[in-house]
Amino acid sequence: MPEYSEQELLRRNALQELRKIGVEPYPAELFEVNATTKEIHEKFPNDNSLFQEVNIAGRIMQRRIMGAAAFTEIQDATGRIQLYLKRDDICPDEDKTMYNTVFKKLMDIGDIIGVKGYVFTTQMGETTIHVKEFKLLSKSLKVLPNVKEKEDKVWDAFTDPEQRYRQRYLDLIVNPKVKDTFLKRTQIMNTMREYLNAKGYLEVETPILQPLYGGAAARPFKTHHNTLDMTLYLRIANELYLKRLIVGGYDGVYEFSKDFRNEGMDRFHNPEFTQIELYVAYKDYDWMMKLVEEMVEKIAINLHGTTKVKVGEHEIDFKSPWKRITMYDAIKEYTTIDISEMNEAQLVDVAKQVGVEVDASMGRGKLIDEIFGETVEPNLIQPTFITDYPVEMSPLAKKHRSKPGLVERFEAIANGKELCNAFSELNDPIDQRKRFEEQLELGKRGDEESMVLDEDFLRALEFGMPPTAGLGIGIDRLAMMMTNSPSIQDVIFFPQMRPEKKAEVASDSDFMALGIPEGWIPAIRKAGFKTVEELKAANPNKLFNDLGGLRKKLKLDVSMPTIDDVKGWIG
Repeated sequence: MPEYSEQELLRRNALQELRKIGVEPYPAELFEVNATTKEIHEKFPNDNSLFQEVNIAGRIMQRRIMGAAAFTEIQDATGRIQLYLKRDDICPDEDKTMYNTVFKKLMDIGDIIGVKGYVFTTQMGETTIHVKEFKLLSKSLKVLPNVKEKEDKVWDAFTDPEQRYRQRYLDLIVNPKVKDTFLKRTQIMNTMREYLNAKGYLEVETPILQPLYGGAAARPFKTHHNTLDMTLYLRIANELYLKRLIVGGYDGVYEFSKDFRNEGMDRFHNPEFTQIELYVAYKDYDWMMKLVEEMVEKIAINLHGTTKVKVGEHEIDFKSPWKRITMYDAIKEYTTIDISEMNEAQLVDVAKQVGVEVDASMGRGKLIDEIFGETVEPNLIQPTFITDYPVEMSPLAKKHRSKPGLVERFEAIANGKELCNAFSELNDPIDQRKRFEEQLELGKRGDEESMVLDEDFLRALEFGMPPTAGLGIGIDRLAMMMTNSPSIQDVIFFPQMRPEKKAEVASDSDFMALGIPEGWIPAIRKAGFKTVEELKAANPNKLFNDLGGLRKKLKLDVSMPTIDDVKGWIG
């Protein structure tokens, strides 16, 4: 059985009392809402003839009861508004139960109510709803954190990250500004969707469960399909399926996809994440750079009214055009070392020199990637396109048209983190097979992120894929920047968490083994001791005094222990 606090027990008792007097705490019928708090606050001050018959619903967040009248504050999805309740308006007849009993005694902060009334302005100038009727819509059995706010100062805020991410519903209730982050996240995606749809590109869906994982260098999650008796993988990317659609004849396709990578977790990585991938036929990576600049600039303006966005201690300007620099030139700029002609052994020496840990599984591409990540990426604050990557780093990108050993690839980096990845897509099936085979060799060396060989994708390429530009943008990373959020967990409603630790609770026999009579165990628990360890750390004199009070409060029919008895229990 769950263990309830005193306040939770009182609320459960109130629930039963409500039903006894004929008030259903969870009614089935709809409550017609015709206004929101935001609409009232925005429109009523300019026209006080509005909202004279208003129906609104929300959660009780504050109450001030003054006998036959009360002020209450409710919160709906758009904000908060004050209510004024007067007993004789709520109960015009002789029966005053709805006010005296239901509202005053059996309702609590956190309860959801619907009210009918009219809007007016108090003598203090506050827009308020004068309530003529109210209805309980949902009884809250848990106690909300007691967050107090006055003149922009907050006390006892609900700020613990683990609690906030684990109980996002509670975070949204008591920290309303969190809602704005997720509204902006949706606005980002809607802006992208409108922009791409206006260009005539088709939004599609591709498989999440895949017989082969591909399209990125990452470790997959693995599962088993019972009916087919086969291993399947949660997708790490949707690239190879979207390119199959380009082969099939679509000129432009995109997908907002949930992807899954069985890798580490930190404030920039969640094992389940969202990205958009876009593929457009007859285009190249130069064209795609211009699209990225234009689309992200549009997002910033839609969200903030300007291209300049505050991110941590920096102001980042997403106005196009963005800086462009090749990967080799960027590494040379920040290290003074030219690695463009180095072999694997020489790269190992450079990696060690700049503080990168190396192992035998790391090929030339992985070494260059790690060197870049260590020496360059953190320094790129303003949006920058890093272009022209070594071929070893990009198994799915087309070889550069004029620079041997490189591919036509770019990444956009801002605030020291990757925003997107894009290629002129490799459409030569023979070259693609060779690159896959090289990835297989890296896998044999122990690289768990190497790609697998996808024969069906190669077959599709052999039918012919037009020249194509491809793009992937991490929605979570972009949302972090556009909302100035320090952690990816702040922009994902329900981020992955470690299992919640259950509070250890000693059994009655555990307490009795200490010599505590069974009749005193309820008082021990009521005093707040859940474990033997907590009890052994107690002050025996204070515990002795507390037990005297609890014996009377709980009406225990047991003999009072001596102070020596209590000391003996604690040991």
